[in-house]
Amino acid sequence: MLKPFKIAVLSVILTGPLASVPSCTAQSADTAVAAPVPTQIRSVKKVFISNLGFDAISAAVFLKEGEVDKPYNRFYAAMKAWGRYTQVDNPDDADQVFEIRFNAAITSSDKINTYAPELVLTIGDAKTHFTLWTVAEPVKGAFLKSTWDKNFNQGISNLMDDLKRLTAPPAAEPANK
Repeated sequence: MLKPFKIAVLSVILTGPLASVPSCTAQSADTAVAAPVPTQIRSVKKVFISNLGFDAISAAVFLKEGEVDKPYNRFYAAMKAWGRYTQVDNPDDADQVFEIRFNAAITSSDKINTYAPELVLTIGDAKTHFTLWTVAEPVKGAFLKSTWDKNFNQGISNLMDDLKRLTAPPAAEPANK
């Protein structure tokens, strides 16, 4: 009987001082304020699309497919179809540079190594050369070429959706009551 009493007393002694410490918990998602998106991202008109290529593992896949520049070509076409920006052929004429890259990083577990393919878009200011934002979208792997093409196209579509959300005007602030 004495043992439970000691445990109870010990827990009060150890946790009691914590009750007087101010709460340091993070804000809930409902009350957290979103960090601002750089204003240049929303106001840009002319972009240069740069092909940053892919890693060595991905090179073999794209070479075998016969589409060495597939990430660049598909992203370029999606941007053109969207029509939001004037795409320029020279970075000196651009407000921003959109750099597209494909990676297939090796991920490891206790028993097997797998790949985590992703499309990565980096948005840079053409004048200052600062990176303004980076967006990454996973691309599901596949065993069949038809499935791979479907998954790759879905990755491009998801990347474009991310870009559209990023460049959309900010939601109106609710009026103070």
